[in-house]
Amino acid sequence: MSDRTIKLVLEDGREFHGESFGAPKEVQGEVVFNTGMTGYVETLTDPSYKGQILVTTFPLQGNYGVPDGPFEAPRIQIQGLIVSHYSDHPHHHAAVKSLGKWLESQGVPAIYGVDTRTLTRHLRERGTLGGAIEFTDESRIGKPKYSKNIDMRKVLKKVAPTETTIHEGGNTKILLIDTGAKENIVRSLLKREATVIRAPWNTDWEKYVDEADGIFLTNGPGDPLDAGGLIEKVQALLSREIPIFGICFGHQMLALAAGGKTFKMKYGHRSVNQPVQDLESGRCFVTSQNHGYVVQTESLSREWKPWFINLNDKTNEGIRHVEKPFASVQFHPEACPGPQDTAYLFDEFMKVVRTWKITKQNKEAAFTWDILKNKDLSVDGKNGAKL
Repeated sequence: MSDRTIKLVLEDGREFHGESFGAPKEVQGEVVFNTGMTGYVETLTDPSYKGQILVTTFPLQGNYGVPDGPFEAPRIQIQGLIVSHYSDHPHHHAAVKSLGKWLESQGVPAIYGVDTRTLTRHLRERGTLGGAIEFTDESRIGKPKYSKNIDMRKVLKKVAPTETTIHEGGNTKILLIDTGAKENIVRSLLKREATVIRAPWNTDWEKYVDEADGIFLTNGPGDPLDAGGLIEKVQALLSREIPIFGICFGHQMLALAAGGKTFKMKYGHRSVNQPVQDLESGRCFVTSQNHGYVVQTESLSREWKPWFINLNDKTNEGIRHVEKPFASVQFHPEACPGPQDTAYLFDEFMKVVRTWKITKQNKEAAFTWDILKNKDLSVDGKNGAKL
């Protein structure tokens, strides 16, 4: 750990001082907080955090070090990290390096010794703020980058892959439109014997639609309105009635394509302990979440109905089309780490896709959500659906 003094400067002028334990670098970004007690490796590599300075409310970080992987993305995605206490001597059988060494190797600054409780309360009261990590001595690298006008519109392009890749897994093909997908989304689909065509959102992915059995809209950072042109392309998909499932940013994208609206929350949902309720069954689940925008339920037409709600603030957590195979959720059923209570939604999506393949071949048959009332959600990716 370094003994150099470093500080976080917020756009409202508030400063929080501490010590550096990451890269000797100055950065700017949106300052947000996460209330998870564990999972810093997966959180730091989540593309949805691109462009953000992350504050962890759980005081101790780094105690179990960093493993070889797998991670949610090849590199750390956050701009910088703010913690209360940092452990430079990790103890875990899978650890290959300390959190500080990992951050330093990837050029990400970090601060420890900050009163994160006070900082979090400040963000709760004021809402998400722009901020900058700056050194207070002459050894800093570069000039201060703080700006009150932080532009998050370019972030989406940074998290998209550069080319389309195909992951073989079975006869059912899923076109995954990548706006910053977590790796566990791909793993979850492959586990269910689907072949995944992973295409960047800002390329010509439409050429794969004809061979796809289903469409998957992924998570990603920032405002969904910044994904120029993607909303119109998803609208075109709705007219084809091919099954669509969205997560987080993909949920917001589906709602916008359906004619709905989104708005920015005061400080967002970022944790592994957010309670949601299925409005159809009444069941409650603990979920992992990471988003700053939310769907405005009342903006949707009668063709759509709310599916899940957040039990803390009653915000929308999911929607479904009344008659067609379109659905999405705001939370992360692929949560890694975090509760996996809602992983069954991947099973439901694969069942919808494989049922749609059958009804498509039989012109007299029609899709209905009643197929999900059958609790046997087992699937066979090689021989069709077990219905």
